[in-house]
Amino acid sequence: MTAPIELYYWPTPNGWKISIMLEELGVPYEVKYVNIGRGEQFVPEFLKIAPNNRMPAIIDPDGPGGEPISVFESGAILQYLGRKFGKFYSTDERTRVQIEEWLFWQVGGLGPMAGQAHHFRGYAPEKIEYGINRYTNEVNRLYGVMNKRLAEREYLAGDYSIADMACIGWVIPYEKQGQDLNEFPHLKRWFETMTARPAVIRGTEIGKEERERSNLANDKEAQKILFNQRAR
Repeated sequence: MTAPIELYYWPTPNGWKISIMLEELGVPYEVKYVNIGRGEQFVPEFLKIAPNNRMPAIIDPDGPGGEPISVFESGAILQYLGRKFGKFYSTDERTRVQIEEWLFWQVGGLGPMAGQAHHFRGYAPEKIEYGINRYTNEVNRLYGVMNKRLAEREYLAGDYSIADMACIGWVIPYEKQGQDLNEFPHLKRWFETMTARPAVIRGTEIGKEERERSNLANDKEAQKILFNQRAR
């Protein structure tokens, strides 16, 4: 029997991408929590598989040639799993290009901009109006891009894919980003479809109690660890 995939994880939008994918695939996996508020992402053993000291990461004991492989960066993990299991990542080149366009759109745009909105709206020690407006407005623009895309199709790249899995976690906390989904009816329809999927529900529930116990919003020491990093 093949050993389960090891998922190094904390319940955040980036972590959810991979827990959702693994739940959709229905393959065995083992969650290994990396408490980012306690600095566990800097442990040498973790840095060997995730040199950017960010989760998620995976170790697949049954990698290419039957040998273990580690993968870091959520987008790369989604692509690896999609190729390995032949699901949610089309082999048709035109369709795959669309999936990758929206996957990289999320990795390079939606995630970073929504993350900055979260920071300036909820975590910054001073309320900096420019920062709040800058990132709240940019997330609003990006939601508009999704809304226009979804007016023409059910999912971002036609059929349900890793692109949708990548994006949903960054739309779930839309209120913390200062957004109103009623302004984006096609995005709202997609959001409701996505959050009703059993695998999405299961994937975003993993570690919920751990996240609530960590209470990052009120833990100033944890915020220092997360928000004041320099080269080590």
